[in-house]
Amino acid sequence: MRILLVEDDDRVVDALTLALQRSNPQVRRARTAAEALARYRDADLVLLDMGLPDKDGVAVCRQIRSESDVPIIAVTARREESAVVSALRAGVDDYVTKPYRLAELMARIDAVMRRSGKKSIEPTTRVGDLSVDPGARQAYVAGRSVALARKEFDLLSVLIQGGGDLVTREALMEAIWGTSWAGASRTLDVHVATLRSKLGRSGLIETVRGVGYRIADSSVDARG
Repeated sequence: MRILLVEDDDRVVDALTLALQRSNPQVRRARTAAEALARYRDADLVLLDMGLPDKDGVAVCRQIRSESDVPIIAVTARREESAVVSALRAGVDDYVTKPYRLAELMARIDAVMRRSGKKSIEPTTRVGDLSVDPGARQAYVAGRSVALARKEFDLLSVLIQGGGDLVTREALMEAIWGTSWAGASRTLDVHVATLRSKLGRSGLIETVRGVGYRIADSSVDARG
């Protein structure tokens, strides 16, 4: 699935791209309304920030909708009812306010794609005897189902999507909790410790002290 992420905040883009790629879509980025209008035709879904530097998101949505029925999800900090109504009238398929939960955004993407008659790609990913099924939001170790809390599953999915590469603490906190505030740092460490315990694979998630985490086995196998 090809996603066009229209967002001018680099920090948000880095974290959200990492999160989206765990479902194996192709994520392209547009920083401005002009770039969005030039690139949306190749996308299966548009995640549209409504506060762009060169043009209001509502106007961008109206122009896209006048030319295409590509699904559009507004992602914005605007919470007032008038802003939501304006976006919906302009043609967005759904509306998510910041800060948002990653699981909520992924669920809304799936729902919008189903309504549009398209399916998002959610392959089962394997690392050694661990397998992760994003569609069912289920993890298995040696064929045994492991009960994970929502944030634990999101954390595991993001790390596995890294394919053995280092994922910084800041990127993980933004992707899972939508923030990099100091309090989330301790929460991240607790979730990693709990995840290691539940999986029974203490060496699977490596710590790069003061920087972040990574999956020890880089031979990640994704199968749709």
